[in-house]
Amino acid sequence: MATITIQTIEYDDHYICNVTVREGYSSTQHRVTLKKADYKRLTHTKVPPETLVKASFEFLLEREPKESILRSFDLTVIGRYFPKYAQEIVKRL
Repeated sequence: MATITIQTIEYDDHYICNVTVREGYSSTQHRVTLKKADYKRLTHTKVPPETLVKASFEFLLEREPKESILRSFDLTVIGRYFPKYAQEIVKRL
């Protein structure tokens, strides 16, 4: 089971989340951009941004190894690879 840690920096119109995924003795680092408009659309601000990002990484890890996850991306890119992402993430939150 992976351990996901997130450090978030807030800007006027977006967040930058530095994500570490640890499994066993290895880890990967990821930089995720989350626009505040997308955050509001997906969560209705009911959970913090870190909860959305963590749930998104759990979603990804169910489908691919941590090494296959892009190192730097905008959170909405997940929907390009997995079309049901937005529907699924709203259910999870």
